[in-house]
Amino acid sequence: MTAAARDDLNELIARVGQGDRAALRRVYDATSARLFGICLRLAGSRDAAEDALQETFLRVWRRADRFDPARASAMTWLALIARGVAIDGRRVDGRLAQGIAAAAALPEADTAATEIEELYALNECLARLDDAQGQFIRSAFYDGYSYDELARAAELPAGTMKSRIRRGLAALRKCLDGD
Repeated sequence: MTAAARDDLNELIARVGQGDRAALRRVYDATSARLFGICLRLAGSRDAAEDALQETFLRVWRRADRFDPARASAMTWLALIARGVAIDGRRVDGRLAQGIAAAAALPEADTAATEIEELYALNECLARLDDAQGQFIRSAFYDGYSYDELARAAELPAGTMKSRIRRGLAALRKCLDGD
């Protein structure tokens, strides 16, 4: 992406944050194909990817006023939202399937119920992290991205990415311990 295109996208996101629907349409036109590719890769099916893309743009509409071009480029910010939505959708589908399986296997229902409670607790704690930090942790641990891959995508030094993930994991540990 050229510097001019990056600047245009930053400006469009700022306008979306001010409630400009035409700007949202332009952001969609400029980025939806790439974001759909991310959603498709992570969601596992075309239908799930389409749902994830729609949810991505709903979140963009609701959160555009929080976008900070000093923290990440607009495309990185959009990609992180798309990844998070697709991963969340996959996890919800997995939790539902796991819950159904747990109910069917009565002798193991207590163990499965405990595991589901732990998943909910983990997701609640992940939700308390800032959007980028939570997404970095999800991408590293659920999708298997390396620190270097995440750093390149976020346009950050690898050491910075490692530090952010370490701080996020420490915050998760503290949250899960009830502190």
